[in-house]
Amino acid sequence: MTALPPALERLAALLSRLPSIGERSAQRLALHILKQNADFARSMADAMQELHGSVQFCEQCHHLATGALCSFCQDAHRDRRLLCVVEDVPDLLAIERSSEFHGLYHVLHGVLSPLKGVGPRDLTLDSLLQRVRRDRPDEVIVATSVSVEGEATASYVQALLGAEPVRISRIASGVPQGAELEYLDQATLGRALKARLLLGGS
Repeated sequence: MTALPPALERLAALLSRLPSIGERSAQRLALHILKQNADFARSMADAMQELHGSVQFCEQCHHLATGALCSFCQDAHRDRRLLCVVEDVPDLLAIERSSEFHGLYHVLHGVLSPLKGVGPRDLTLDSLLQRVRRDRPDEVIVATSVSVEGEATASYVQALLGAEPVRISRIASGVPQGAELEYLDQATLGRALKARLLLGGS
């Protein structure tokens, strides 16, 4: 026998599937939604339905988009000589908040992790290589997290692009070991971008 009405239990169960949301937090969120007026619940449901109906991945950089290309790839004012490779969308947003980078992005949607069964084919690495060969940027900045998986991914990108006529750099200074980019403050991330290091002497 459940202590909550079935509809509330179902909502809490769905919310608990979100990152960093445990069972108790999910129940609190469900109760909070219940306390709002019906218009709030309907607006929330409409927004989630619209999310899957209108948001897709950019054909070029794999960021979120409402059409074939995202707003960054469409922006003629972005510096196309610079290409920043990030793990996922939150990292891209964190770098944008630093206001230190004005080039284009490439979202991998993960990092290499053999123990979790994530290999090169599970990421957008083939797309990255094709893009570098097609667009020929001057520099590729590898902005994966400073973790074992992030470093392995950075090394793979370096090897993947090693034969291409492009500088490959890695953010370093100011990013502590094991840190996730999306949680760094703007000043720290800005310093890391300014102090990026060339990989492999290319």
